[in-house]
Amino acid sequence: MKKNLVIGTRGSKLALWQANHIAESIRTRYPSVEVTIVRIVTTGDRILDVPLAKIGGKGLFTKELETAMLQGEIDLAVHSLKDMPTELPPGLTLAAVTRRADPGDALISPRFSTLDELPRGARVGTSSLRRRAQLLHYRPDLLISDLRGNLDTRLNKVRTQELDAIILAVAGLKRLDWEQEISQVLPHSICLPAVGQGALAIEARQDDVEVLELLSFLNDQETRAAVFAERAFLRVIEGGCQVPVGVYGEISGQRLSLSALIASVDGQTMIKDQVCGDAADGEALGDELAKRMLAAGGREILAALEDFTVTGGNHSEER
Repeated sequence: MKKNLVIGTRGSKLALWQANHIAESIRTRYPSVEVTIVRIVTTGDRILDVPLAKIGGKGLFTKELETAMLQGEIDLAVHSLKDMPTELPPGLTLAAVTRRADPGDALISPRFSTLDELPRGARVGTSSLRRRAQLLHYRPDLLISDLRGNLDTRLNKVRTQELDAIILAVAGLKRLDWEQEISQVLPHSICLPAVGQGALAIEARQDDVEVLELLSFLNDQETRAAVFAERAFLRVIEGGCQVPVGVYGEISGQRLSLSALIASVDGQTMIKDQVCGDAADGEALGDELAKRMLAAGGREILAALEDFTVTGGNHSEER
C-alpha cells in the first residue's frame, strides 16, 4: 500500500475543510498512510474582480489542480462536485463520490426570514446563473447583484453592502458550522440544485491503481448513481457549470427519479421535466431527459444565452 498521499485543494476555508475531512477519513481507515495537503490557487480564485464569463470556460476551479495531478505533484484532488466540468482531462477519473450532504440552496438575510418576505425590488446577491434564473422566475421584481468571493467574504458582503439577501449552498454553510446564518432553505420547487451539489468529488490519475483502490472506501454508491445521472444530463446540455440549468436525482430502492429545468437568464422562460427508471440506468435516463428537454425548447433558451455571455454575465456555481 502507498505510504504517502498528497492531496491538492483550493485555499478557501471551505475547500480546506473538505480536503481535511477527506484526509482524516483516509488516516482513520489507514493509520500507516501519511497524508499531506497542498494548497493550489486556481484561475477562479485568482481573478475576483471580473465576471467569470469574461475569463474563460469550464474548469476555472479545477484546471490547476488537474495539471498538478497529471504532472505527479499531487496524488488526488478534492473538489465540490458541482464545480467540476462533466468532461475530465484524459488520464484523470472520479475516484470517489462521497455521501451527499444537503443539496439545497439557502437564503441568508439579516432582516428577512423567507424569500416571500423580501420587499418588492429587493437586492439579492448570487454568482450563479442557475440561481438567478430561478429566483427571477419566482420573483420577477427582484434585483439580482453579482457576488464573487469565498463563503466568508460573501457573508460579510450581505452585512456590509446594500444587499437584502444572498443565496449560498446549504452544504458549505453546514460544513463550516455556519448553519445559524440560514434564514430559509429554498424548496426545490423554487430552486433546483446544481449538478452534484452537496457531494464531494475525489479526482485521481486513471492509471494509479494503488491510489484508486485506497480511495474506493469513500464512495457512496447511491450518491454516485444519482450524480452520474445528473452529470449525464448536463453533458448532453453541453454546459459545464455555466448555464441556468438545475437537475437533481433521488434514489429510492432501485428506482431513480431525475428532475431538471432549463431557464432563460431573466427567468421568463423555463422548461421543467422529470424522468423515472431503474437506478442502474441512471446515465441513460439523464441522457434521455436532456434530449427531450432540448427538443422541447431548451435548445433555443441556451442559444439565447450567448447574448448574455457577451455582456459579461457571471456563470459561477461556486458555493
